[in-house]
Amino acid sequence: MSNGIDPAVPPGGDGCQECLAGDGWWVHLRRCAECGHVGCCDSSPAQHGTRHFEATGHPIVQSFEPGEEWFYDFRTREVGRGPELAAPTSHPRDQPVPAPADRVPADWRKLVR
Repeated sequence: MSNGIDPAVPPGGDGCQECLAGDGWWVHLRRCAECGHVGCCDSSPAQHGTRHFEATGHPIVQSFEPGEEWFYDFRTREVGRGPELAAPTSHPRDQPVPAPADRVPADWRKLVR
């Protein structure tokens, strides 16, 4: 592991771990580059990706969206590139956005940042 990134660690699932454990929903997903935790983005109501950083100090996430490879460093607030992480590198392409579909309220656009 180097500077908050462990390329060998696989993602913790296909969706936000905390939202799935409760009754939440998300807009986009972020993957912790250190431990593989998958959390929801800051546009999502619960912002579990940022909360994971605050709780663990793991500073770097990668987008967990299909076709996106960028990394974000919470310490510097900079977006950049990084090494290839263990597969899979995104949630399934057929997963809706926002998700999970059966939990997303009809007025979801009013509820996001």
